[in-house]
Amino acid sequence: MKHLAAIGRYMIMLKEVFKKPTKKSIMKSLIYKEIDELIFGSLGIVIFISFFIGGVVAIQTALNLENPLIPKSLIGFATRQSVILEFAPTLTSIVLAGKIGSFITSSIGTMRVTEQIDALEVMGVNPLNYLVYPKIIALLMYPFIIAIAMYMGVLGGYSAINIAELSTSTDFIEGIRLDFDPYHVTYAFIKTIVFAFLLATIPSYHGYYMKGGALDVGKASTTAFVWTTIVIIVMNYVLTQLILG
Repeated sequence: MKHLAAIGRYMIMLKEVFKKPTKKSIMKSLIYKEIDELIFGSLGIVIFISFFIGGVVAIQTALNLENPLIPKSLIGFATRQSVILEFAPTLTSIVLAGKIGSFITSSIGTMRVTEQIDALEVMGVNPLNYLVYPKIIALLMYPFIIAIAMYMGVLGGYSAINIAELSTSTDFIEGIRLDFDPYHVTYAFIKTIVFAFLLATIPSYHGYYMKGGALDVGKASTTAFVWTTIVIIVMNYVLTQLILG
């Protein structure tokens, strides 16, 4: 019952987000601020993680293809498929659930604790539209991050294979091009848009409705990370069944 009540309140929050919009001039500056903090502020960790994940995938694939009858081009093929279909959209989203999610929950939760949200309501501002809507719009650029994660993952695999001399550049590039299906990239971006919406709204919910003091802000951030990760994993399964099943 507790979880059902939370889901109901979450749906009500989503409805309220799009009511009584803030002035366009103010909203524009808020959106730019969120893009800078949530999108550009996450590029460093995404590039770092994606590069090394791609390298690990390529090395593990190469070490498991010791049979001389198996073409070395399969290393590039497996790396591309793993990175595009799963590691770039899903693993990156789980990592950013910690970074972006905790930031959103703590920032909104701090405003709740310091009664800044109450002040917005007194001034006649819709706090949910003011606080959550810019984050949703900013995270529409989330596929941009995932595209970079895909590129860096494949580049990481290419670099690792060459450094470890497990294959040749020609074989790896041939594998990347082998049976490439653009629909797989579309599938990854569809997942990415859904994950972006979850990254913007679930942490916002936990921050907005939190109760207590400064210590509870940290607890709310942890809870938001856990639930965001769980929902992303479940939605990943559902979307995979619906789109690729």
